Amino acid sequence: MAGFLSRLVRFGKDRRAVAAVEFAFIAPILLIMYFITMEAAQAIETSKKVSRLGSMVADLIAQQDNVSTSVLKDIMQIGASTMRPYNRSDPTITITAIKITNDAAADPKVTWSYRGSGTNYTVPFAKNDIVGVPSTLKTAGTFLIKVESQLGYTPVIAWAVDGNKATGLAGIFNNITMKETYYLRPRVMQEIGCFNC
Repeated sequence: MAGFLSRLVRFGKDRRAVAAVEFAFIAPILLIMYFITMEAAQAIETSKKVSRLGSMVADLIAQQDNVSTSVLKDIMQIGASTMRPYNRSDPTITITAIKITNDAAADPKVTWSYRGSGTNYTVPFAKNDIVGVPSTLKTAGTFLIKVESQLGYTPVIAWAVDGNKATGLAGIFNNITMKETYYLRPRVMQEIGCFNC
């Protein structure tokens, strides 16, 4: 019995494995902090890219004197390529040409519009639909190009190995919507037409 007690006392005084036990407690916390930091950095970078996408598409269209659906598709594809390597989902890009008449009291109206998401292209608004414009841009007799870029961002923690929807904590963050809207005036002509939109 005395031998057992002396071995137990020696075991209680032995400090050789304390670092390993402490590491076993701290390692999961450090890994969680690492993944959260990595995910936050990627989300911030993706948000910047969504903003850059909208700005670039608006700028390219504002430099045209006339466009067609094929030109708009090409510009949208160029814009969508800026999302790499964060293109886990396709961005949705909505382009709206807006005419503000000389009557300051009249509502701004859609001249033409076009929307692209992946390989799907549609016309979201009919000609002469009323559209909202910020009051600072509502100048009588002007023309605006409005570009809305949107992305459903999927965080790494929401990825499921089998391709199904992630569950648990990761299921809460499975899709974060990032949006940006840009308004630009034409640079070459007073108005930009689209003959087949």
